[in-house]
Parts: sequence; C-alpha cells; structure tokens
Amino acid sequence: MILEARNINKSYGSLEVLKNVTIECHKGKIYGLIGANGAGKTTLFRILLGLIKQDTGTIVIDSEGIKPIGGIVEKPALYGYLSAYGNLKVFAQIQRLKLTKELFYQSMNQVGLSPERSDAVKNYSLGMKQRLGLAIALLNNPDCIVLDEPFSGLDPMGISALHELIKKLSGENHITIIISSHIVSELADLCDILYVLNDGEIIKSGSALRLLKENVTTYKIVGKNLEISEVLKGTDAVFLNNSVLVSVKNLNISEVLQKLVEEGVEVTSCIPQTDLKALFGRERV
Repeated sequence: MILEARNINKSYGSLEVLKNVTIECHKGKIYGLIGANGAGKTTLFRILLGLIKQDTGTIVIDSEGIKPIGGIVEKPALYGYLSAYGNLKVFAQIQRLKLTKELFYQSMNQVGLSPERSDAVKNYSLGMKQRLGLAIALLNNPDCIVLDEPFSGLDPMGISALHELIKKLSGENHITIIISSHIVSELADLCDILYVLNDGEIIKSGSALRLLKENVTTYKIVGKNLEISEVLKGTDAVFLNNSVLVSVKNLNISEVLQKLVEEGVEVTSCIPQTDLKALFGRERV
C-alpha cells in the first residue's frame, strides 16, 4: 500500500467537515473521490498534502518510504506573467530543487507541453494550465499525486485529453493518482476505485465499474425514428434530439431495446446514465 488515511476527522468550530474518513491507495492505481460541493473533498486533499492538520486520525505512508506527495488543490496556482520555464523554476526553488534543462524538458514532455514555448502562461488555455500544474506537481518525482477537480471548466476534448494523460502517468510511470470530482461521468471510465463522500463521510466505496453499474437509474438511447415507438409512449421517457432518456426503475432495458428494434427503430447506442443521487444513497457498500 502506498498511502492510507485512517479515521480522519476535521472540524472548524462546530462544523464537522470530515467524519472518520478512511481511504486506502495502492501503487499505480487511479482513485476517484466523488462528492457534491462542500462534501469535504478539498479538505481531505489538503490534509493528505500536509497543508492543514487533521484533528484526529493518521496518515500512513508506505513503510518503505514513498517520495513526497504532489498535487493540485482547487486550481493550479500559476504566475500568469511568467513563462512555463519561469513557473517551474519558482516551484522548483520552493521545493529546493535545481531546475536543470534536462528536468525542464522532461517535465514538459511528460505532460504533453512544448518546452520550446516561451510566452507567458496567461496566454495558455485552461487545459494547458492544468497540464502545467501537473508538471509542477510531478517536479519532485512523487509516487502519488492528488488532483482536486482537475476537469472543472474543460470542454469534452480537454477532459478526454486529460483522461489520457492521467492514464499514461498511472500506467507507464506507476504513479498513484487520487482525483476528486462532483461529476460522475468525469471519473466513470477513468478510476479503478471510487470513494463516495457525502457530508464529510465515506458512504460507499469499491470498484468503479461495480458501483456505477449498481447505481444506474436511466439509459440514454440514441437512434433514428424513436418518436414512432409505441413502447416508449406512456412511460416517463424524455425525448431529446435523436435520443431519449429512459428510466429503468420499472422497465427492463433489454426488453425495451428488443421492442424498439421490432418496431423498426434504428438504435445506434444505449448509454447508462449514473444518478449522483443514487450514489449518495445512505446504505454503505
């Protein structure tokens, strides 16, 4: 095990922000921390990074001694008037590292940024700023990094590109990555393990595939001629442009798809839509 937070509690006055939180992280795996805004995700990350102290509980590091944990909390704290090199140099000095040309090129190439670019980072897109933040987090060659809402504000292409970079860092560099989000779809196809944080408590955890499958409440069916379907009439189906959202609470999705085909509907895809409220159900798993 690379990192374990055991029975972490944190309060600000009478407000309990974290309540007996425990997470376990293994080498080279990607972990997701799902929770609504205010659930305590950022506070937990600040504790893991040593930025604030927990009231009770312990942070256990691999007994063999892992390298310092890197991370981005809330958003990359970049100096907009400096170049990428200038930013990396400042943060390297803070960590008492010497930013050699070799380390600079390695850091930039690792996150898919051009080391030849010399303009101020205020000209960078949000996705590029996130990549530069990752480069800074990776400066001290950590075994584990935490990323707080890294997909916030990114367009679908930006999210997809960052997904691929995170998978690469995990798969090729064997870095343990812990990511927070309040949007299920951002982590659904990315994480090995999900922790669901609600009101400061971990209420569910386990394989991302299992948790998401168990909490599917709606399917998005995409196809042609959906409006002619008789099977969808009288249900709570919501028709969109070339697609329909179908609740599976009272329907068997396999039977629905079979009947649609029999009716002459050309179905091109059927995509499960995980309900965040379902994930936040109080039963523990």
